[in-house]
Amino acid sequence: MTMTTIRTYDAADHAALVDLFARAGVGSPTGELWGHAESERAVYLDPYVEHCPDSLFLAEHAGRLVGYLTGCPDPSSMPGEDEVLVRAIARPRVLLRPRTLRFMGRTALDAARAALRREPLASGTVDDPRWPAHLHINVAPEARGTGAADALMAAWLRRLDEAGVPGCYLQTLVENHRAVRFFERVGFTVHGPTPLVPGIRHEGRRMHQLTMVRPAGE
Repeated sequence: MTMTTIRTYDAADHAALVDLFARAGVGSPTGELWGHAESERAVYLDPYVEHCPDSLFLAEHAGRLVGYLTGCPDPSSMPGEDEVLVRAIARPRVLLRPRTLRFMGRTALDAARAALRREPLASGTVDDPRWPAHLHINVAPEARGTGAADALMAAWLRRLDEAGVPGCYLQTLVENHRAVRFFERVGFTVHGPTPLVPGIRHEGRRMHQLTMVRPAGE
């Protein structure tokens, strides 16, 4: 039986990782953004490849990448997510696409509604010295339930222990029930409110941010 192996990223993996990024989110609530894979990758993957490659873990099965975990133990080494998002979308060839314009319109509408109701909106960062590190994890549909996600998370937590990092946080969606169950099983707990994520829809429904935290060494 072929086992799933976990290793760190190498530059030779780039093309396979780009392919995995495009297919890993298919069908999940996090998979419906503005529909432009290159600019979405520029927000949620490329900064980690550039700034934290030693904390980018890959799951490989039968010679094919089936999952990845991008992490950043030191937040000072990364640009802010809001800054990266604006830079990725603001290019005319991305911004003027019909799907991007629809996404931006929904974002503006959600922000206006939240302002009227004095409700908070989702934030891409958690500023708390107890949880300085953060991560994103993605597993291809065919590898879900195989233990690949558990193995990726174990490698990441070892990395935090080695670096002496006290804890980490992640952000998912309240409505992504499968992901929430997984994170709870590996020791993460809910932290803070669950604000609306502006612009994002899944099957026509609005989505809400869920922040979860975990001390290292548990």
